[in-house]
Amino acid sequence: MVVRAYLRASTEDQNAERARADLEAFTAEHGLHITSTYVENESGAKLARPELFRLLGDARPGDVLLIEQVDRLSRLTTADWQSLRSEIDRRQIRVVALDLPTSWTQLKTRPDDFTARMFAAINQMMLDVLAAVARKDYEDRRRRQAQGQARAKAEGRYKGRPENVKRNTAIAEMLRRGASWSQVQHATGCSRATIAKIAKRMKAAP
Repeated sequence: MVVRAYLRASTEDQNAERARADLEAFTAEHGLHITSTYVENESGAKLARPELFRLLGDARPGDVLLIEQVDRLSRLTTADWQSLRSEIDRRQIRVVALDLPTSWTQLKTRPDDFTARMFAAINQMMLDVLAAVARKDYEDRRRRQAQGQARAKAEGRYKGRPENVKRNTAIAEMLRRGASWSQVQHATGCSRATIAKIAKRMKAAP
């Protein structure tokens, strides 16, 4: 059985590989191993995630997409989640999440037909529910953040997110030495948007 692990964090400042050990331990407990791992720092509220779609492109029918929690896969709007789930279903990929025990039955190579159909229906429902909960949590946090920022601005305390000067300096140096964007992204864990911003800044510099 081919198990493809997907690890995601929302920003380049977060450690997307934090859950790697937990996923490896989980597969070992089930007598399996992770065939390949896909890591990216992108918001789960975005449908366009290069590593996620690279995983989907590499996967074959019956492969397992392994995640720590459903919110690692989706904090999407209803329409975007339906689009992603349709793509997963079309490719016949099985989603297994550590926080969704009913999905673990999909690690059995040959479940009987009744069990397979029953748990497939349960898993589809639970994935939809947890994806909806993840989206609500995302929207609630965004609303609270906006309220906090508005209050801080009104009180003259808001300064925005500080720039990671050390990391950005290292990115600029790698670009000067001719490193590709993919090499920079792999070395620093930053997003391509960050690299683009620094590259643009370098071009504009006298």
